[in-house]
Amino acid sequence: MALRALWLLRHDPAAGGAVLFSRRYPTVEVRAETFNGSTHVPIPSDSAFLKALLLELRLVDDHVFVEQRDTCTRINHSCVHSVSTAAGELWPVLAFRKSGLIYACVPLVEGTLEPRPPLLTVSGLSQGLALLLGIMDYVSPSRKNEAELSSKIGQLRNLLIQACPLGTPLNANIRSLNSSFEDIQEMPADKEQPAWRSSTYKGKPQVHVCITEKVKCMQYDQRDVVDTWQVYGAVNCKCDIEGSAPNVTLSLSLPTNAPPLQDIVVHHCVTSVDPAMLMSTSAEPLHDSVYNGPYKFPFIPPSDSFKLCYYTSQVPVPPILGCYQLVEEESQIKITVNLKLHESIKNSFEYCEAHIPFFNRGPIAQLEYKVSYGQLDLSREKSLLVWGIGQKFPKSLEVSLTGTVSFGTAGKEHPTDYVCTGNTAYVKLYFRIPDFTLTGCYVDQHSVQIFVPGKPKITASRELSSSDYYIWNSKAPAPMVYKPLLD
Repeated sequence: MALRALWLLRHDPAAGGAVLFSRRYPTVEVRAETFNGSTHVPIPSDSAFLKALLLELRLVDDHVFVEQRDTCTRINHSCVHSVSTAAGELWPVLAFRKSGLIYACVPLVEGTLEPRPPLLTVSGLSQGLALLLGIMDYVSPSRKNEAELSSKIGQLRNLLIQACPLGTPLNANIRSLNSSFEDIQEMPADKEQPAWRSSTYKGKPQVHVCITEKVKCMQYDQRDVVDTWQVYGAVNCKCDIEGSAPNVTLSLSLPTNAPPLQDIVVHHCVTSVDPAMLMSTSAEPLHDSVYNGPYKFPFIPPSDSFKLCYYTSQVPVPPILGCYQLVEEESQIKITVNLKLHESIKNSFEYCEAHIPFFNRGPIAQLEYKVSYGQLDLSREKSLLVWGIGQKFPKSLEVSLTGTVSFGTAGKEHPTDYVCTGNTAYVKLYFRIPDFTLTGCYVDQHSVQIFVPGKPKITASRELSSSDYYIWNSKAPAPMVYKPLLD
C-alpha cells in the first residue's frame, strides 16, 4: 500500500492546465521497478504528465477522435485511467476532477502489469483515493480565495510528511494535521532520535519476540537423486519502550552441537554486529572455523513491529521423512504413503496434513483405502485426497496410507499440471509446531537487556511450519524443474 507519486492540478478552459503541487517517492519507484520488471513504465515529468492526463480526461481535444483514448475498447466507468506517455501506458492512474482542480496519484502495483491485475487486488487504490479525498477536503474550502489556496498548497508538502511518509498513506484526514503540524514544528528536535522511530511510547516497557522458522524440503527416495531441505528463520520484534532512542540488546541461543546460523541479514536499526557473523554463508560447506556465536544484536527499535534478522541453517535431517509410491495397474492406481516423524522433533502439532493431488485425470470415481492413523477426506472437486494426521503422531512416530483409486472421464474443470504427467506425482505436507524450532534457536528472556528505568515485561515465542514440503513418487522420474525451489 504505497504511492509512487501524486499531483494537484488545475484546468481552466481559457488559461489551460497547470501543476499546483506534485510529490514523488523515489524509494517506492525503486520498488515499482523491481515488482513490475519489464512492464515498468516510469513516472514522466510534471508537464508531460499534465498534458497526457488532460488528454485522457477529455479536457483537451475533446472535439477530435484520439484512437488511444476514444476507441471502443477504452470505455472507462471508473476514476482509474491508463495515461499514454512517451515510455508507454502508465497504469493505474487514479484521477478525478472537482471544482476546477484535478487530484491524481499512481499507486504501487506489487507485480507485473501485463496482464493487468484486477483493480480489487491493487490495495494502494483505496488508500490513494482516501488520501486524495483528504487533500480535496483540506483544499476545497479555499478554492475561491487564491491567496488562501496558495497558502494551503504551500503547507501541503509538510503535511504529507505526516500523512504519507515515504509514500505510505497513514492518515487521510489532512485537515486534522494542520494545527498539530505547527505544534510539532515548535518542539525542539531530538538529535538522538533515529528516523525509523517516528513516535515515542508511554507506559510500562514491554518486549515481544517471536522466532518463526519455515522448512522447505524435496524428498525423492531414489538412489540417483539427492533429497534436499533447508530451514529459513526470522526474528520478529515489537518493543514498547519509553524514550526517543532506547537501547536494547537481544541474543539468540542454540543448543550444544547445533548447526550454526548462516546467511544472516539484520535490520537497519541494529547498531553494531560482529562482521564474522554476517560472513557465514550456506554456500560453503560447514567446517570448524565457521562462526557459531554468540548471536548478539544491539539495536534501537522502531516504533512498530519489525523483523530484527533473517537466517538459514544446514540442519542434518528434515522433520518428517516420507516415501510415496504410485503405480498404475490396469484401470486403477495404487498408492502407498509412509511418513515418519524424526525422534528429535517435538511431537505436538497445531495441525499436520498430507495433501495428495491427482492432475491430468478425471474425478475420483472409486476410492478404497486404509490408514494406520488419522483421517482421509476427499475434496469437493474429487481431485485431491487430504490425509489429516492430527496434532500428534502415534508412539511409533510412523503412519501409513494405502489405497486404490479409479477415475472418471476428465473435464475442463479438473486440474492440470505440465510437470505431473504420467505417474510423476507428489504428496505435499502442511504442518505447524508451536514452541519449537528446527535449529533449536531460542531467545533467553534473561539475556534481553533494556537500558531504561523500570522492569520490562518480556515475552518470547517460537514456531516451525512447512513451506514447499514435497515428497515425490519414487516409482516415476524426478521432476528436475522443481529442484530450483530450494535455491
